[in-house]
Parts: sequence; structure tokens; C-alpha cells
Amino acid sequence: MDRIPASERTREKLKALMEGRSEVADGRSELVRLAARLIIEEALEGEARDALGRHYYARGAAPGAGYRNGYRTGRVKSAEGAIEYSTPQIADRSEPFRSRLREVVRGRTEELETLAVEMYARGLSTRDIEAVFADGDGRSLLSRTAVSEITERLWAEYESFVSRDLSEFEITYLFVDGIAERLHLGQPREAVLAAWGILADGKKALLHLAPDTKEDTASCREFFQDMRRRGLPDPLLVVSDGAPGVIRAIEECFPRALRQRCLAHKMRNLQSRVPDTVWPEFHARARACYQAASPALARLLRDDIVATYQGDLPSAVACLDDDFDACIAHLRFPLAHRRAIRTTNLLERLFGEERRRTKVIPHAFGERAVLKLMYAALIRAAEPWRGLRMTEFDQRQLTAIRDELDRAHAARTAPVVTASPTRLSSKNRT
Repeated sequence: MDRIPASERTREKLKALMEGRSEVADGRSELVRLAARLIIEEALEGEARDALGRHYYARGAAPGAGYRNGYRTGRVKSAEGAIEYSTPQIADRSEPFRSRLREVVRGRTEELETLAVEMYARGLSTRDIEAVFADGDGRSLLSRTAVSEITERLWAEYESFVSRDLSEFEITYLFVDGIAERLHLGQPREAVLAAWGILADGKKALLHLAPDTKEDTASCREFFQDMRRRGLPDPLLVVSDGAPGVIRAIEECFPRALRQRCLAHKMRNLQSRVPDTVWPEFHARARACYQAASPALARLLRDDIVATYQGDLPSAVACLDDDFDACIAHLRFPLAHRRAIRTTNLLERLFGEERRRTKVIPHAFGERAVLKLMYAALIRAAEPWRGLRMTEFDQRQLTAIRDELDRAHAARTAPVVTASPTRLSSKNRT
């Protein structure tokens, strides 16, 4: 085990955590810590490799180049606690090895700047990054001002992201949700909308992130129209919560698509209307209804719930019946996809990761500062997304659904032809 590079051991721990093979008290915190540790260790090992002129297991050292002599532990403070990392040591060199990342750097190299950006995006504040790049005497290699300048490249990445061409994406499922952020000092939190999609090949992609939206119809309409202007094709299904402004904007901007109401949100709404003593039974019946084998069976189960609880729980029954067709839209799609497309949970988990990272910089007010950090956190948290499996049967089923939706839309928008009145003959007129 000692002959394995430190970064490989860290990578294995990160992989085990992401695959659920690691039992830790706070998995999200450990994810951030391991990601930051991996970045630092890979940079330090790359520096040692360049100094030796050979990879970790390679033989044939040049005279005076030295050899690897284990590791020593370094430490950096972050909002997730102290992060320990392993620094490679090199012995028996004609000239002592001095790390560029640990000793004075005359100029900011591109690799160093990239490392600073990644550390910032993964949850370290500018103060933390400044502490990492300090020599043994405590002299700063990168000032906070320099780090702030470096991380401005995240703003350039964000601007490129929100202006890119979306016509290359063939969207099957589109997910939309919002998160409240403090964009302006002294002002209440404002909603920021995010959209991601599952593509025709099953892969997932973050599509858009836009500020200054209030989840009203006008703001949501502009959010969707911006993606449409950039070439976003029609999805088959749009998944959102029950915000009325979002729903109306979806129906206006994606008339060919079905709409799925997030069932996680719906279940929370139902629970607030049902007494605790009755909730286990009501929850089981509502869940069976929403996850029925077909829309027809779901409606039968819905009618049975209404008949049972209408007298005692009228508000819960009204909530169950509200927007019911949108709650069971996922039942028209391939069985293997239904669990992934009936909620906005994946995007909400992304928001959770984003919150854990942005909390590191509590005074990052202003659209520019908040958005570049939000974008960096979301795009990196989305990297390990696993796609949906798209079998040949699934593809045929999705094609049939698209054909059906196109025909329905054509029928709705077809001009109404009125028959002209039959002229009366001269005999009839008399």
C-alpha cells in the first residue's frame, strides 16, 4: 500500500464514497474534503514527477535526479474542517528539491492558477487558498487579491455557459427548479433558476442557470425563451415543482411536451394536510396511486382514495386531485426511467452541494460573485452524474410518444375550417 501514490489512495476513497461503499457520518462534507485533497496531491505529485523526470513506478533515474522518499503531511483549513494532504519528498539530489507550490513562486503559472480556481470552486475561500500557497516562513505565494483575480475566470466560464448553442442537445427530459440566494447586499434572497436535461443517449447535462427570477410567469417565460433562442429543442417531458408561474411558463414555451409535477413536493404538500395518525396509511395509498402500472390504474386508485377520505380529509383529497394528470405523466414513459423523472430530486441534491460550498464565503454578495461561485459549484457537483440507460425498446417507446405528442399538437393548432352556408336555389328563395 505504501508504494501506491497518495493521490491514488485518495482517489479510491473518493470513488468508494461516490459509489456508496464508504460509511462516513457526513458523506457530503467528506466528498468536498476528498476532492480538495485530491487536487492538491495530484498537483504536488505532478511537480515531483517533473523534477525526477519519470513516473511513479518508472526506473532508470538520471544521475543526481534523486529518488522518492515517502511523504510528509500538510494541512489546510477549510469550511469543512482541516484537510490533510500528502506532500511527496525527494532525496539524494545534487540540488535539494524545493516545491514550487510550497516555496516562493516568482510568477503565477497557469497550473497554479488552475489549481486555485478548482480549490475555490470546491469550497475553499480565498483566505484558505492563500494559506495553502505559503512557504515555510509564512510568506504568501498568492495574495487574496491575486486569488480573486484568478477566480474571475469562473465568470468567463459562466458567461460562455449561458450563451452556448443548445441545438446540439437532443433533450428527452427537462428538469427545472429554483434556489434562493442573496444576490444583493441588504436585500431578501432572490430565486435563481437552474435547468438540466437527460439527453436522447441517456447522458445528463446542466443547461442553464439564470439570476433575478421570482418564479413568476414572466421571469420563468424569459428563462425558457432564452434557452429556446439558443436552439433548445422540444423535450418530451418537463419536470418541475408546483409553482404556478413555472407551470404556466412551461405550458406556453413547451406546448409539445408533457409536464410532470414533482412527486416529492406533492407528497410534502399532502403530509401537511393529513393527521400524523392517518398519514402512514394515506401515504401508502397515495404512493401506490402515483406509482401505478398505468395512468388508467392510477385514476382508479385515485377515485378509491377520494371515496375513502372525502368526508374526513377534504383538503387532502383536493390536494391529491389537484394537477393529477401532471402527477402521473411519468407513467406514460419507459418503466426503467420513471423513478428518475418523477421528481426534481437530483437537482435539489445539486443545490445541497452548492449550498455547502457557497456557505464558505458568507459575504459574497452581488450577482457576479454569487453566480460565478454557484456555477462553479453546480457544474463540478454534476460531473459524477450517472446517465439513464436507453435500450432499443426504450428508444422505440420514446419515439412513439413523440409522434403522439406531435399529432396532438398539430390537431390543437390546426386552423378551424367553417363550412360556408349552402346557397338556396332560386326556387327555394321564392
